[in-house]
Amino acid sequence: MADADLRIGIDVGGTNTDAVVLDPAGRVIAKAKRPTTPDVTEGLRAALDAVLAELEEPGERVARVMLGTTHATNAVLERRGLGRVAVLRLGAPATTSVPPLTGWPDDLRKAVSAGEAVLPGGHYVDGRELAPPALDAVRRFLDGAGAEAVAVTGVFSPASGEHERLVGELIRDEYGLPVSLSHEIGSLGLLERENATVLNAALYGVAAHVTGALTAALAERGLGARPYLAQNDGTLMTLEHAARLPVATIGSGPANSLRGAAYLSGAADAIVVDVGGTSTDLGVLSGGFPRESAAAVEIGGVLTNFRMPDILAIALGGGTVVRERGLGPDSVGYRITEEALVFGGGTATMTDAAVAAGRTPPHAPGWRVDTSETIADILQRAVAAADGMIADAVDRMALGRAGRPLVAVGGGAFVLPARVPGAGEVVRPEHAEVANAVGAAIALASGRVDTILPAGDSRSKAIERAKEEAAARAVAAGADPSLVEIVDLLEVPLSYLSEPAVRVHVKAAGPLAR
Repeated sequence: MADADLRIGIDVGGTNTDAVVLDPAGRVIAKAKRPTTPDVTEGLRAALDAVLAELEEPGERVARVMLGTTHATNAVLERRGLGRVAVLRLGAPATTSVPPLTGWPDDLRKAVSAGEAVLPGGHYVDGRELAPPALDAVRRFLDGAGAEAVAVTGVFSPASGEHERLVGELIRDEYGLPVSLSHEIGSLGLLERENATVLNAALYGVAAHVTGALTAALAERGLGARPYLAQNDGTLMTLEHAARLPVATIGSGPANSLRGAAYLSGAADAIVVDVGGTSTDLGVLSGGFPRESAAAVEIGGVLTNFRMPDILAIALGGGTVVRERGLGPDSVGYRITEEALVFGGGTATMTDAAVAAGRTPPHAPGWRVDTSETIADILQRAVAAADGMIADAVDRMALGRAGRPLVAVGGGAFVLPARVPGAGEVVRPEHAEVANAVGAAIALASGRVDTILPAGDSRSKAIERAKEEAAARAVAAGADPSLVEIVDLLEVPLSYLSEPAVRVHVKAAGPLAR
């Protein structure tokens, strides 16, 4: 019997679903790209079957399968498959001037909300109790809500989650409903944290569909592998963890690309340009991990404040349509093999423009475009426009620091020029076209804590407790307890408080437990 020593990474993109198999030494020994289907689980199964076909005894040798998926993102964007959520804020009377879900798009609010209430409870920024939680009022609210899940957000719960936990226990014990607690999801900023918590609760059904489909796909193929889902900071979590925090998977695609780019290129600090069929994502590697966004992140028209990679997306990809009046922003997407000129189709695309300029993918050096003088001029102008878009995007992401290497990944990376203004060497690593799936396969498990602590003599002990909590969350996500390390510790002094305090962000990460 063979040892279970292989890892499979799968990433569901807008155009393609990619899969790779890594051996114990971390080498790519099989890879595949398959079109992403309207029901994305079919593309997942096709990509999985393609790489399994290259293995001997896959049922015995595959130990883990890691999935990065767009299910949660698509559900929010398309208002599809979302659950009805009772939205409960603990903060009266201090926070009644701005009701929950203020600013939400009407169609999303109608799809999600089973009612909103602002009840007594919550804390001051220093952790002191604002008011006792009104548990009888919680019961009266839920009795008439008819909800499928509950989102509980307490004022300054990152400083103290006591009231959220108390109300969460009541809901689980007396109503049997799944509960999202905001201090486990977002950071400081009541409205954005509340929004993220409501989205998380609305995604429980979607998460159950994803985890069920992945588990079924593995069982159908006789794989006893342990499944994991990728989350938006480039790390992994168990299916049990993902079922509780599905909103954490929303930014997993770009994060996977960044981690995969770091792994394949060996670059720990670089700009990554991931060119897909429809769009190009740019991000920055800092210490081998994605640089995180400092601003609130908008998802489906809703502002949230959980940690997301700092990504700039532009409407440029291998399938972007080229016309006489300009470039895109529309794309032929997964139909590129039918419609692009290089495949005998009748639509000029960015792939055709790149090939006409002498830029061909390594797997298709024989590609040619038969062009008349008119179309040749249009394609040439498209290449110039695309190069300008890339240079401008790199300049925006560099934040004034020029000369960092640029790692080109994604199936459309060949459209990029040999040199990009503002960047150093353009690195094109082997297996770059499946970097996102590689990123899923090599990811660690992580946990984080974002809280407010006193700045006095008890500060050091409080920080140690925060480190222990971050490590415990990493273990809950699937990390080996003996190998978890603190990989990020940030302290920010808070002014204008009655007692000195600091905001502390701690991130722990480690390899998956065996």
